[in-house]
Amino acid sequence: MEDISYLTETRFTDFSLEPQLLTGLSDAGFDYCTKIQAQSLPVALAGKDVAGQAQTGTGKTAAFLLAIFNHLLTHPKPESGDGVNPRAVVLAPTRELAIQIHRDAEMLGKATGLKLGLVYGGTGYHEQRESLSAGVDVLIGTPGRLIDYFKQQVFDLKGVQVLVLDEADRMFDLGFIKDIRYILRRMPPPKERLNLLFSATLSHRVHELGYEHMNDPEEIKIDAETVVADHLLEEVYYPANSEKLPLLLGLMRQTEGERVLVFANMRVTCDRLGRSLKQQGYSAGVLSGDVPQKKREQLLKGFTEGKHRVLVATDVAARGLHIPSVSHVFNYDLPQDPEDYVHRIGRTARAGASGHAISFACEDHAFSLMDIEEYIGHAVTRQEISEGMLEAPAPNTKADAQKSSERKERNEARGKKEEPRRHARSAGVQKPTVSSKSDESPRTSGSAEKSPVEPTPSSPGAGRSPDAPPAVQSAPPPRQRLRPKVEVPAVG
Repeated sequence: MEDISYLTETRFTDFSLEPQLLTGLSDAGFDYCTKIQAQSLPVALAGKDVAGQAQTGTGKTAAFLLAIFNHLLTHPKPESGDGVNPRAVVLAPTRELAIQIHRDAEMLGKATGLKLGLVYGGTGYHEQRESLSAGVDVLIGTPGRLIDYFKQQVFDLKGVQVLVLDEADRMFDLGFIKDIRYILRRMPPPKERLNLLFSATLSHRVHELGYEHMNDPEEIKIDAETVVADHLLEEVYYPANSEKLPLLLGLMRQTEGERVLVFANMRVTCDRLGRSLKQQGYSAGVLSGDVPQKKREQLLKGFTEGKHRVLVATDVAARGLHIPSVSHVFNYDLPQDPEDYVHRIGRTARAGASGHAISFACEDHAFSLMDIEEYIGHAVTRQEISEGMLEAPAPNTKADAQKSSERKERNEARGKKEEPRRHARSAGVQKPTVSSKSDESPRTSGSAEKSPVEPTPSSPGAGRSPDAPPAVQSAPPPRQRLRPKVEVPAVG
């Protein structure tokens, strides 16, 4: 039986929503509100600004999408609007989150007749530009690509009636705050638009941004006993660095999760883990910052549809993404920021479901555990490592054979390049060899020159008396003359 304890007794039909929105909610199967929806929707539908904080997976996206659609349907277009410029803007910190918001908007607003636009970096530059040129009512995107089109005068922001900032704290972390302020200052004043801000965490910097660019927002916090989901089991192991991969393989073999997310801090670690998991027979994908956008979308789609059982990712996949039925989350590396830990493990145990989060406090990242436990307000359950848990990685004989073959090919190619040079050297004029006497020290050579040479019968001096002066030998031809030996001083 499905757990619905995260829902309230408030129905969407209790609000003054337009009939088109109720149709979209009914088709999506949404009848009752979550806590953040039940408390934020009345305020937003009344035209007041909202700054909302709630756990991940509690329906914040649906809350601000319903507020946007209802506001646009009940308020006429601005007189300055020409049908091309957007009436609502939703800013997200990551491409994946922007894509998901757009997908949810298509589902909830399909009966409204409002045009949706999606802009994000990495792909589809001309297609997105043409879509904006045709006119949109709701523009969803990341700050960088949106500013790019704005500076090209593809659209302007003078007719914006609703602004939404999703995961504003993450925008600070990624350095987007200057871009956010650039966009907000080119919109109508805060009093002339509806401003909504939703996030899993509201820091002091987010409060400052809200009070600078919002109109006295009402702060709504959905407090919980812990900042993590109630049905989430958290465990931590203390492996040595050399035990991390065998422990991961052993636990994955024991748990047999339906969909498994493995988080690491660096993309190099993700690539290595992805290769190791594929060697063990797992259908694994790797999602990091340097993966092309089209491949990222394919990986997320394949993981959502069950084509990939394991997804290895950096924190790029830890914010705002709703992937159903994620049974296990592994923190192969503990994050340095406690908030990142909350967002990572928030990919499981969503919407009242149960989940399992397993972390490795290794030699390099164990120091982060104290800050994490202080932030979440409770200790993570310690677990002992037994030898039965460790599974040795299978040797990659195919890869080793491939590397050996590549090494052999490189050596053969290098030998072919050197062969013409060897032939050229052997075909050239060889230097005359010097006798061992010429290699002796100068003192020995000098004494040898002073000593008389005993003439042989074939020599020109044969038959001369010992008292006769020695015959002067003629100098050898110039081309046979040996180059004097030069001592080259050692360098360094």
